[in-house]
Formats: sequence, structure tokens, C-alpha cells
Amino acid sequence: MQKVAIYCRLSDEDQNKMNKFDESESIQNQKNLLMKYALEKEWDIYKIYSDDDYSGLDKDRPEFNQMIRDAQAGKFQIILCKHQSRFSRDIEVIERYLHNKFPQWGIRFISLTDNVDTSEKGNKKSRQINSLVNEWYCEDISEAIRATFKVKREQGEFIGSFAPYGYEKDPEDKNRFIIDEEAAEVIRMIFSWYLQGHGTQHIARLLNEKGIPNPTRYKQLKGLKFENSSQTDGYGFWNKTTIRRILRNEVYIGNMVQGKREKANYKSKKMLVKPTEEWQIVKETHEPIIDEKIFKIVQNRLNSKVRSTGQGKAYLFAGKLRCLNCGSNMNKTRSNRDISYLRCKLYVRDPKKELCTSHSIRLDELTRVVEQKIKDHIKRADQDRLGYRFKQEEDLLKKDKVLSAELEKIEKEIEDKDIILRNLYVDKVRGVLSTEQFNEFNINFGKEKSALQGRKAQIEEELEKIKEKYDTIEKWVQIVKKYKNFKELSHEMVNQLVEYIEIGEKNKETDEQRVIVHWNY
Repeated sequence: MQKVAIYCRLSDEDQNKMNKFDESESIQNQKNLLMKYALEKEWDIYKIYSDDDYSGLDKDRPEFNQMIRDAQAGKFQIILCKHQSRFSRDIEVIERYLHNKFPQWGIRFISLTDNVDTSEKGNKKSRQINSLVNEWYCEDISEAIRATFKVKREQGEFIGSFAPYGYEKDPEDKNRFIIDEEAAEVIRMIFSWYLQGHGTQHIARLLNEKGIPNPTRYKQLKGLKFENSSQTDGYGFWNKTTIRRILRNEVYIGNMVQGKREKANYKSKKMLVKPTEEWQIVKETHEPIIDEKIFKIVQNRLNSKVRSTGQGKAYLFAGKLRCLNCGSNMNKTRSNRDISYLRCKLYVRDPKKELCTSHSIRLDELTRVVEQKIKDHIKRADQDRLGYRFKQEEDLLKKDKVLSAELEKIEKEIEDKDIILRNLYVDKVRGVLSTEQFNEFNINFGKEKSALQGRKAQIEEELEKIKEKYDTIEKWVQIVKKYKNFKELSHEMVNQLVEYIEIGEKNKETDEQRVIVHWNY
């Protein structure tokens, strides 16, 4: 009695096509059909191999590969499938096994519904045509899926399997994010520590000391079947690369960022990294975890390549200092007496060339000057806060009200123009208007509508700017309240308040040195 191996496969794509009335391609249906056929032929069923949720192009199917090894070992003489595409949709795989390896190993391949039988030499061309059609099908499906995903990404809909750390998929809409508060608190902590001057390596160490699992481990602990291909161990430790990736991710300010990688082609699993300019970014698709102003401050510090000290912190003004004359960054150095100084980077590069002067200033002296300037800045803001706030809010609200009323009026006029244009077309069809009259009216009303749409876009942009200004006032009020009674400068305070500081050359006659602070608020 000949031994037969039964092979069944079902992919995600097949499941998406199925419904409760169409179970024809289900794994169980395939098994029942093939077992019945084998028993009718009085073959001995050696084993049923089954791969669920695997593509016909996937060469890493576990049961498929085990079946191939068993075939080579001569454990059975027949392989039975429902359809040739269940075995594979890859033309190379079909050629390798059906027309080369199987004949060498003494294996007969049969698929029922498309009448494939390798013992019949006459249907070889039919098998090859089937394999070609199956591969074309995969290619067409792949292109259709790519096009669908592209549209979804452009609309700001999430198409990935797992939400980024700090978020989870909305149970009511899997294409949207909602905040995962437990993980979001860690995200806020990371940004806060970085603003305080801690380096990425030091932040990773602080998180590990607190026993906080890294994003991969966290998702796994939440019961998600998440795998990280770059994971080096299963201990769930943080590293500086993960921290830096989080600090760079726009998703935390409410923007959807997708399309960073793509498959080389529909037959390959290899992912190619796409350049930043080709990423698809849609703004304001979900609730932010990090304020946009804070995010920009963090990006500026990351871009300045600030290094932390041996204690894991950068010095207080790292990445914030510029030479007043040439605009270069200021280099930090120590004297023989262990006093920290700052000097123009261009000057330090080659003092003999006199590309600039040193602009040297002691770090402790600069700290004292900036501290006083911040106190004065906050004091002025605090004194004027209520009057300034109410005046600004009143002006903004007035402008908002006027613009909103104009916008409503314009939207009504655009709607009226659309109605008129439709009626003109109806009159043309009825013969009330000649083609020449219709064209003239159509052109004139079209121009008026276009002008209205242009003004509408301008108003919407102005209203958005008003909203941003209003938000800035609120943030500034909160910052003043937070730091009005500070005792000493901190990294977080400097990062939130100061955009950059310019250092002038010391006047040798008066011993005065200009220090100009440019404020974020």
C-alpha cells in the first residue's frame, strides 16, 4: 500500500475572502476532502501537514519544509493537495520540486481541483501555466494591497500590526491610536530627563535601575505576540538606541509617521529602509503625549550632538551657546586650576589664523549672568502677566470672532455658487441658455468661486495661527508660575526658556562682555 502525505495551507489573504457562508478553502475542509480521496484510493495516510496563516510565496513554512525533508527521506510516495496553489504560488518552487526533485525522489504530486498529477507527463505544460498564473495573481494582489496601504497612510490611518510604545490601538477603530497611560508616563519621563541634561545612555540606565521593561518586553507582558528582529536578549533592558529613537519620533506630538521601510518586492521578506523625505507623515491624527514646543527643543539638542559628562549629564548650557560675532558654537574647556571656560569654536580650531577672537568666559560667571537674566525675564512676565494675558486673549478672541464670521459667510457664498452653477447647467440642457451663454456664466462664476476658496484658505490659516498664539500664552503663563521662585538654574528650565545664548567678546577697557539671551517664550 502506498503512503501519502496530505498538505493543507491557508493564508491571511484567504481568510479575508471567506465568510460564514464560504468555508470551501478552510483548513478543515481541505483535510476532509483530501482524506476522503486518499481512502477511496486505498492509500495509507502517513501524515497531514498543515500551515495556517502562511502565504503561498513563503519559503519558511514550517510544516511545508518538514514535509519536503520527509519526502527526501522516502517516508511516503505521494503528496496530495487540494490545489497546486496550496502547495506553492512560486513558479521557482514548482519547477524545483514538481519537475525536478520529486521525480528524483520517486514522489508523485497530485492536486485535485485543477487535475494536476505528475505521473501524467502530458499535463506538465498545464502545471507550468498554473504556476505562472498563480504567481501573476500574487503579484497583482501585492500591487493592489500596496495601493490600498498607500491611500490609508496618506489619510493618516495606521496600517501596522502594533501601535508604537506609549499608545495602543483604539478598540473601536484599529487605524487610530489612543494613549496607553502606563507607557506614556515612561515617555514623558524620558523627555523630562533629557531636558534635565541626562544623556541617552544614562536615561537607559535609570530606567533599567527602576526595573521598567523596554518597549518589546512591555508589549509581550501585555500579551501581544510582538517580536523585535533587532532584539539581542530576552531580559527587557533599555539601551541608548531605543531612547534616541523615542526622542526622535514625531508620533509623540500627535503625528502619524509611516512608510519608513518597504519590502524589496512581493516575493522577498527583506525590508529596505527608505530615506526620511519619502516617509509619509500626517499631522494631528491622535492625542499627543509630548508638547510640540518641548519636542522641538529636544530635537535642537539632539542635532547639536551634545555630550553628557561622566555622571550622565551635559553641562547646563550645552548646545545653547553661540559666538556673537561668527555664530560658531562655544567649546567648553578646563584650565589648570580646574575652572571651566567657554571659547569660540572657530577660534579654538586655529588661534594663529585669527579666524575669530576667543570670546572666553568662565562657566560660573555665565551661569550667574544667565540666572539673573532669567529671574528678570520671569519677574517682568509675572508683573505684566494678568494684564498681558487678558489683553492678548481679548485681542485674539476678537480677531477669531471676526474671522470665523467671515469664514461662515464665505462658505455660504461658495455653496450658493455651486447651486447657481448646477442650475446654469440644467438651463443649458433644457435649452434656456445657449452654449455660449453657459460658457460665459460658467467662467465668471468659476472665477468668483476660486477667489472665495482662496480667501477661505487664508482665513483657515489665520485661525490656526490664532489658536497657536493662544496656546503659547497659556504655556507661558504655566512656565512663569512654575519657575517664578526658583533657587538655582536647572537643565529643564534652561531648555524650556532659552532658545540660544550669544556671547560677545570682552571689552578690554571696560571689562564688560555682552551676553544676549534669546527666549523660547
